[in-house]
This record gives sequence, structure tokens and C-alpha cells, in this order.
Amino acid sequence: MSRSCDICKKGLLYGKAVSHSNRKTNRVWVPNLQKVKAIVNGTPKTIRVCTNCLKSGKVQRAL
Repeated sequence: MSRSCDICKKGLLYGKAVSHSNRKTNRVWVPNLQKVKAIVNGTPKTIRVCTNCLKSGKVQRAL
């Protein structure tokens, strides 16, 4: 199962965590995904959507 938004395709970002002593360790930034029942092609379907897409109104939620 992918960890990306079904609307905007926002996914994982990889980088380094840098401590005060300047040691670098691997870390991952994960988008805030929510499972939402939304209208897709006229039918209700459960999709994974980031909170930015929910807040901006890019998703029409099914009731």
C-alpha cells in the first residue's frame, strides 16, 4: 500500500536529521494522510487524501 495522496500524489520525503553536535542520521517526512469516503466518478469510494487537499476542497466527501 502506497503512502501517497490519491489526489495530489504527495508522498514521502527523505533527508537527514542533524543534531546539535552535527551528527546526521536518516529520517523520513510522511504526509498527513486520512482515509476518506469520497465521490469518485459518481460513486462513493474510500481513498487516502492528505489534509491539504481536504482543507482546500479538492475532495467531494460522500455522506
